[in-house]
Amino acid sequence: MTYNAPPNEILTTDQMYFADDLAIKSGLDSFDLMQTAGLSVAKVLRKKWSRRRVLVICGPGNNGGDGFIIASGLKNIGWPVELALLGDKQDLDNDARRASQLWKGEIQKLSIKLIDNVDLIVDALFGAGLNREVSGISREIIEIINKKKIDCISVDIPSGINGDTGQIQGCAINANVTVTFFRKKPGHLMLPGRSKVGDLKVVNIGIPNSVLDSINVNLNENNPRVFSNKFYFADVDDHKYSRGHAIISGGDDMPGAAFLASAAARRVGAGLVSVAANMVSRSIYLSSHPGTMFLGLDKTLDFEKVVSEPRCNALLIGPGNGLTADIKSRTITGLRTRKSVVLDADALTLFKDNPSSLFKWIKGPVVLTPHKGEFLRLFDFTGNKINDTRSASKKSGAVVVYKGADTIIAAPDGRIAINVNSPTTLATAGSGDVLSGLITGLLATGMPAYEAACAGNWIHGEAALHFGHGLIAEDIIDGIPGVLNLLS
Repeated sequence: MTYNAPPNEILTTDQMYFADDLAIKSGLDSFDLMQTAGLSVAKVLRKKWSRRRVLVICGPGNNGGDGFIIASGLKNIGWPVELALLGDKQDLDNDARRASQLWKGEIQKLSIKLIDNVDLIVDALFGAGLNREVSGISREIIEIINKKKIDCISVDIPSGINGDTGQIQGCAINANVTVTFFRKKPGHLMLPGRSKVGDLKVVNIGIPNSVLDSINVNLNENNPRVFSNKFYFADVDDHKYSRGHAIISGGDDMPGAAFLASAAARRVGAGLVSVAANMVSRSIYLSSHPGTMFLGLDKTLDFEKVVSEPRCNALLIGPGNGLTADIKSRTITGLRTRKSVVLDADALTLFKDNPSSLFKWIKGPVVLTPHKGEFLRLFDFTGNKINDTRSASKKSGAVVVYKGADTIIAAPDGRIAINVNSPTTLATAGSGDVLSGLITGLLATGMPAYEAACAGNWIHGEAALHFGHGLIAEDIIDGIPGVLNLLS
């Protein structure tokens, strides 16, 4: 693999606290870690901005302790720095109190007037563990900083963002840069919090990677580290059937969905792709995409016979299929084969009145790809997208791809990936059909369901990113080879 994927483990706030504890138990000093963190932020700050008037706003926790160290470091090299504290110095935690002793300037009370005549804010107010609404003077300060569009660097996470969910607790600072430590947290990647983070820097403060061995990390940022060891490139002795035969259920009224899905499946590596559709649509399907086979369904060749063909190993049902009893029957028939199945769009909506009647047939490797509307029709929704997707996967027994700008991919065994490389240009007709086709094609090559879902989403996003503006669904397909070359 030529793609240089960064570390992709994501730690919840509790897991990060545990990582800190493990590092300290291994012999590292907690105050040394705080000092390294603060000086690391100061280094990032100085690389981004030249000397200017800085206000460091500190909270009462360790985040505030980092702020004292940042302020001291900048003041010691001649920067004009003021520091404001939310609360009283005597209430600071142990390491934060010790950090405050390094600060030789005045500790001012946090107030609105301090925002005047500053060029840069260091946000060390609240860390990732915030789980309450921001109120009072903190809220006033944050809102004024945002209104005035003052440059800001946030310590760990922009104040006001829940580190585990990305939800905004009333309000949150709009940071230009955010510096976090050791590993990212969910709140850095999940919307709406992600929109506040700015340029995210992850710095090493001395916590050894070995602490991860004692943490049950099942949440990852989706990149090739998640799926590359399961990715399949053709061997020298391969032929089309050894690379898999994917069958796509085609609709009568919207054949374009099947065209897009089949092209994506072929591009990503499936040896043979066939569209199974009613004979009334034969001329439409035969007029385009000559590399895709057409299987005409009639009284002599029904869907069950088609998908029972021994060399068929992956199915896609739903895109452009229509909300009919026939498609519902195809869905159940496909699941009963226990082959690899992707269900999208209409194949999901058809079961909105009785989701359990769908889930009971899921026994083999199945991927569900709902957008928010489809997800709400099938699963419970609490607003915590990560937990909701995890619960949906366990309930259904399928890998669930909860689509969006922060797509969540969850497996029934608890593994979860957050996909964040999807540009806004993917909001175009047919994009979802391409994604379904990608996953189906990867399943046909023999990839396990979770890895195929992760790879399909990542390739989908990368192809769009490389194309840029003006993207339509067909452009994603054309961009697949370039992305595959990154992985080869």
